[in-house]
Amino acid sequence: MNQDNTFTAALLVRALVAWFVALTLFFPLGWLMLTAFKTELQAIQVPPLLVWTPTLENFIEVQQRSDYLLYAKNSIITSVVSTLLGLALAVPAAYSMAFFKTDKTKDILLWMLSTKMMPAVGALVPIYVLAQKSELLDTQLGLIIVFTLSNLPIMVWMLYSNFKEIPHEILEASRMDGATLWQEFHRVLLPLAVGGVASCGLLCLVLSWNEAFWALNLSAAKAGTLAALIASYSSPEGLFWSKLSAASFLAIAPIIVFGWFSQKQLIQGLTFGAVK
Repeated sequence: MNQDNTFTAALLVRALVAWFVALTLFFPLGWLMLTAFKTELQAIQVPPLLVWTPTLENFIEVQQRSDYLLYAKNSIITSVVSTLLGLALAVPAAYSMAFFKTDKTKDILLWMLSTKMMPAVGALVPIYVLAQKSELLDTQLGLIIVFTLSNLPIMVWMLYSNFKEIPHEILEASRMDGATLWQEFHRVLLPLAVGGVASCGLLCLVLSWNEAFWALNLSAAKAGTLAALIASYSSPEGLFWSKLSAASFLAIAPIIVFGWFSQKQLIQGLTFGAVK
């Protein structure tokens, strides 16, 4: 009986801790949503106003002041295309590293991962100059290329870890049956790894959608993403908290809904490269 009581108490403590962590993580998002429905005076009121009449004036002004659909279209195009392009490059790269290893395979993987450790601002000047000389500034193509290269190391590592879980004997059996390299890759490997590839794509889609540094520095009015829309509500006069919250809410709402419906695949994708 004592063991049962101890076990029940332990489960209760774990549940309370989990709820505390979840609410702590959700608090900034919840506060942003509440602020989006306040006026500017209500948003800066001290102590914070907890009971008020919600208003939609911030969302109306965001729509009137900025072309939300243009920014949303840019975000969708750059994130989706960069993810597809990244998968087209990462899948064969991870396949070759997982099944055709050389003495330098591990060194190459570590080198690719090390590029993510460099602060992005350290590469800003050369990338900006290259984009300027190539006439890719403030273009969707320029952002697609940068987003793809930024996420490529993560994609290769995740897919490499996933492919290593596939038994080599299956591929060897297909070779003995006379399958070509393309048939082995297309008809044997990809059907077995479709879950991992999908998880990798979903995760990198979210990363591209949330990318702000490169979007703010390499785009403006024509190719600006939703990150640029949010930043436009910061001015020398100060921050317009309610309008900033409304713009942020409109920017994150699509990806929150997307993440909610694909959370299982996203969690699976996060674990692929976690311990390898």
